[in-house]
Amino acid sequence: MKTAVYRKSWFNCAHRLHNQNLSEQENQDLFGLCNLPNYHGHNYQLIVKVVGYVDPISGYVIDMKILAQLVKEHIEKKFDHKNLNLDTLEFKNLNPTAENIARVIYEILRPKIDARLELGVRLYETERNFVEYPAELF
Repeated sequence: MKTAVYRKSWFNCAHRLHNQNLSEQENQDLFGLCNLPNYHGHNYQLIVKVVGYVDPISGYVIDMKILAQLVKEHIEKKFDHKNLNLDTLEFKNLNPTAENIARVIYEILRPKIDARLELGVRLYETERNFVEYPAELF
């Protein structure tokens, strides 16, 4: 039977929700306080889910040390204490909504994890607001 393993992580960053194709007023109406010109920040909680069959030799779905290193190296170091709009290539032309951040994290990690394993990302923007990508996996 398949087994799921999870890695929890945190990173803090700033962003501004803004669509360059909309007027300042349309952006303000759509995004409200999330459109502040001087940005705002979140303490994101990330949960990475890996699903697969347990290896009969190691007893692992994936070595959690390897998963932890992947998350630290490719997600935490890339996004922690950054302004997503200004400091990252991923969000230069992509609105850094929680939905888009989760998808970007997935796209960064997917090629680094064995294709036989399923991958899911759950990103908490606040204690009450979170997104999952892809939606079918959680």
